[in-house]
Formats: sequence, C-alpha cells, structure tokens
Amino acid sequence: MTMTHTLTPTADLATDIEDVARLLTPDGERIADPELDRWVADVDAATLRGLYRDMVLLRRIDTEGVALQRQGQLGLWPPCQGQEATQIGTARALRADDFAFPSYRETGVVYARGGKPADFVLAWRGEEHSTYNPYDINTATQQIIIGAQALHAVGYAMGVQRDGTDQVSVAYFGDGASSQGDVNEAMVFASSFRAPVVFVCTNNQWAISEPVTVQAKFPIAGRAPGFGIPSMRVDGNDVLACFAAMRWALDNARRGNGPAFIEAVTYRMGPHTTSDDPTRYRDKEEVDKWRRRDPIARVEALLRSRGEFDEAFVTSVEHDADALAAAVREAATTAKTRDPLTVLDNVYADPHSGLAEQREWFGAYLDGFAPAAEGVRR
Repeated sequence: MTMTHTLTPTADLATDIEDVARLLTPDGERIADPELDRWVADVDAATLRGLYRDMVLLRRIDTEGVALQRQGQLGLWPPCQGQEATQIGTARALRADDFAFPSYRETGVVYARGGKPADFVLAWRGEEHSTYNPYDINTATQQIIIGAQALHAVGYAMGVQRDGTDQVSVAYFGDGASSQGDVNEAMVFASSFRAPVVFVCTNNQWAISEPVTVQAKFPIAGRAPGFGIPSMRVDGNDVLACFAAMRWALDNARRGNGPAFIEAVTYRMGPHTTSDDPTRYRDKEEVDKWRRRDPIARVEALLRSRGEFDEAFVTSVEHDADALAAAVREAATTAKTRDPLTVLDNVYADPHSGLAEQREWFGAYLDGFAPAAEGVRR
C-alpha cells in the first residue's frame, strides 16, 4: 500500500478532511473502507466499549491537568482534547513489547501503555524522578524537544532488527514537527535500513500559532513515499480508523517490509499549552466546526445504534473517570517537593569548589524571595 487516497494540493489543508480514510462518520455511522475493514474485522461491541471508555478517561485526565495548572499545582500542561481517537486508537493496537516514543502531548499513549496517575502530572511539576521507568511500560518519557523522538524510535527499531525480534517502535509527532530535520533524517534512516518503525503524525492543524498550511501545501502523508515509505492518511477523530491503520502499519513492519507512515487528521481543541491563548490566532467558527466532529461522541452514537450504550455502562465509565481524576489530583497535590538547593546534590561524587560557589549564589538568590523582616525593605 502506498496511499489510501489520491492526494492533491489544496489551498486549505485545515478544512480538507474528506481526503482521508475513515470507518465512522462524524454522526457515528459505520461505513466501509476496502483497505481498513479487514484490520477491524474482529472488533466487537466489547472492544468498542473499551475504546470509548479509554477516550473518556483520557479526556478526564486532560481536564484535570488543565485545572491543576490553573490552580498552581503544575507549571504547564499540554492539552490533548480532541485528539483522543488518534492516541487511543493507535496505542491500543500496539503489542505489549512494542516500544512507543511519544511527544509531550501524547498523554493518551502513556495512559494506554499502563501509566499511573502520578506519571501524567509530576513531570509538569518539575519533581525529581517525576516520570515513569520507560521499560516498565515500554514507552519512552514524553519528549519536549520537537521531533527528537523520531530519531530515538528509529535507533530502537534498528536495535530490534539486530536482536532478531519482531517488535516495532512507534514515533509520535505533530504536523509542526514534520518540518524538523530530525523527523526527515529519521525517515531517511528508517527507509534505508528498512527499520521496523511506524511514524504517526498527529496533524492537529496548528503548530502553536502557525496553521498546517505553513508546514505543507500537500497532505503530509504524501511526503513519506518520497522516502520510500508507504503511508496512509486517516480521520484522526475516528478511533476505529486509527486502530485499523496502526494494525496495518504494524503488520507491515513485523513482516520485514520496513517503516510505515500514518497521518491522522484531527484538531487541537484547546491551547497549545496552558501558556497559550488560541483565540488570538483561531476563529471560533473553526473550533465549533471541529467540535461537531468529536471523537467520543461518534463512538457513543455507534454504540447507541447497536444497543450497547446502556445506563449501567455509562455509570461504570463515569465512576472510573471520577476515580482516575481523583487519583491524578491526589498525585499532584500531595507530591513532596524537595528544597530547591538540593538540585545541586549528587552532581559530583566528591565535593567540588565550583559547585560550592554555585550553591552559595543559588542560596542567596533564593533568600531574595524570603518574606522581608518587619521594618526592613529588600
């Protein structure tokens, strides 16, 4: 497979969502796709309900993260509302021993791979040892450097080749990262060495304040074949399509055919991070249009049409979401932050004069924030 659909240049990639493969319409209608259907032939009601539950819980984690940052418990938070189908659909297709390399926004990948409540928030507090052991959940720590994880994923995949196993690594990155040299260099190596790696480009339409039309005049999936990498462009708000596309890509890699590329066309409903104000560069009409394509609502509609969305299921999901949100909040609010000066502990095995000078300077700097004594001005 090279492309799911014929890709043509367009003046407005941000509004062109018809040139994608999908299995669920925005209204929740199940439609056929000749290339995706066989990859979800075994998906039953229980699997659909599981995907729905995962997306609801991810949205609650995200909502809690935003609230905790606004309340001063976290330094920053990168919202992922609207991108639940891309993250859950692709991550749930992975095998336990595959290895994921997420960017900072892939909270859902960490969740699907087995992340614990503290794993979602403590890194955003800047706590010591605040993230998970990558080998516990076969997921690298979330990468803040744009696109760097693509090279890490390819390096891991080349190691897998030499180990003689059929594991696959996955690099997650956004549309903005597709312009980074790291991502393009990673695709060169992956193609040249036929590395078992899947590139998942989450095209959420905005790289901070720059629209995708600044990154590309053709669909981003069209770049991969130039590297000799088969690609697919899917509806990133369709969890079934994302699940199917990832199964296709993983199968391609496991059979020794080398890398594959998925462009998931979705939308970042919130700000780039909580330090961003998207109303300065996005129209309300655009946001409202994408809100009507909500990935969770379309799975709910499908389940309702099949009689699989009863009150007991709704109550169960709500209970799980509440419990997870409470655990995330507890992890953030009960974290024990060390004294700032301890950042200089264990830098060297033996005492060092330069370190002593830094400790003295940093201590004086911290003292500058201490409450002034009565009658004394600082």
